[in-house]
Amino acid sequence: MQLGYALSSEEHAPLQLVRFAQHAEEAGFDFASISDHYHPWVDQQGHSAFVWCTIGGIAQATSRLRLGTGVTCPIMRIHPAIIAQAAATAAAMMPDRFFLGVGSGENLNEHILGAHWPEPDVRLEMLEEAVEVIRLLWTGGEQSHRGRYYTVEEARLYTLPAEPPPLFVAADGEQAAGLAARVGDGLIGVSPDRELIQQFAGAGGRRKPRYGQVTVCYAGREADARRIAFEWWPTSGLKGNLSWEIKKPGLFEQAVKTLREEDVCESIVCGPDPKRHLEAIRRFVDAGYDHVYVHQVGPDQEGFFRFYAERILPELR
Repeated sequence: MQLGYALSSEEHAPLQLVRFAQHAEEAGFDFASISDHYHPWVDQQGHSAFVWCTIGGIAQATSRLRLGTGVTCPIMRIHPAIIAQAAATAAAMMPDRFFLGVGSGENLNEHILGAHWPEPDVRLEMLEEAVEVIRLLWTGGEQSHRGRYYTVEEARLYTLPAEPPPLFVAADGEQAAGLAARVGDGLIGVSPDRELIQQFAGAGGRRKPRYGQVTVCYAGREADARRIAFEWWPTSGLKGNLSWEIKKPGLFEQAVKTLREEDVCESIVCGPDPKRHLEAIRRFVDAGYDHVYVHQVGPDQEGFFRFYAERILPELR
């Protein structure tokens, strides 16, 4: 099992994210995943820089840490031909250290150009074709594509890595797990769902890597951690498909007004007890994930790095 660190573009400025990537490398994390948003979930988070600029900074500031997007949506806001170019450039700057994570996105980020937000099944169809476009352009040479959702006309990527980067697909249900197994080099998930991993394996992904994100909030006192989690990441308490459908940070703020602190902290490991952090990571491993990356909620990333370097990483090693 490899342990990673989640770079939250919604909570931190780009230069902070570059510094945190350096700290993750120094602390001994194997890889990092960086979120790709146009908006934060709620205004309190306060950031949402263009991730491809931040990746360029991280490429120069680190030498060992593997990095990938967790995840990029290539279906609406950015055409897959542009994602293909961006990811190829990132992989050329980080030889054997970059991976592209893709998913079907959230209305929060994809509505900004005024296009209709499609139904879930349509979004998966679009994602499958987008992956086809990306892989086509990564083969080099002049390429054209005329599909149901995308057109590429005589395009060529001149800057390519020696080998295409791995492409992982985010999944949260059986249909998406099947897509990840069929067109992806691996799966990305956000819950320790053994059934999801079994569906992925059964659809052809048995030998492919599986990345899972666990969300925590380290602080010196559990009460402080719970308060910070509730203030900075209240959307973790939302149920159903609201996270994919709500359109603006202001509407998310309205949606979370009825939530209590215990609703939010039900899915976030809060406090300084190393056993609880280790148990949360091991739940993902027991479900079948072989890569787990940790999202520390809130501004205290330095305290998190010290805690994980001293109390968590040695136990996992």
